[in-house]
Amino acid sequence: MVPTLRDGDRVLVRLGEVGTPVGRVVLVELPDRPLSVKRLVAAEGDGSLRVEGDNEFGSTDSRILGALPATSIKGVVLARLWPHPRVLR
Repeated sequence: MVPTLRDGDRVLVRLGEVGTPVGRVVLVELPDRPLSVKRLVAAEGDGSLRVEGDNEFGSTDSRILGALPATSIKGVVLARLWPHPRVLR
């Protein structure tokens, strides 16, 4: 998620978000991978979602995996707590 977030940053997540708006940074469960932080970029007509990392050349996301089920979203990232705290929009 560079430049928004970097490896090792500590974030505040609101778990269980439903109806997250496109453009928000989310905590997502990717197939066969640990939880990841990605940006929600689109909601498909069938209810599936597309997520992408901010680093288009170094991110495993919907560009590779395709659309994900809405249940893959586990929460919304509200803020970076450490280092250099800031609210994410």
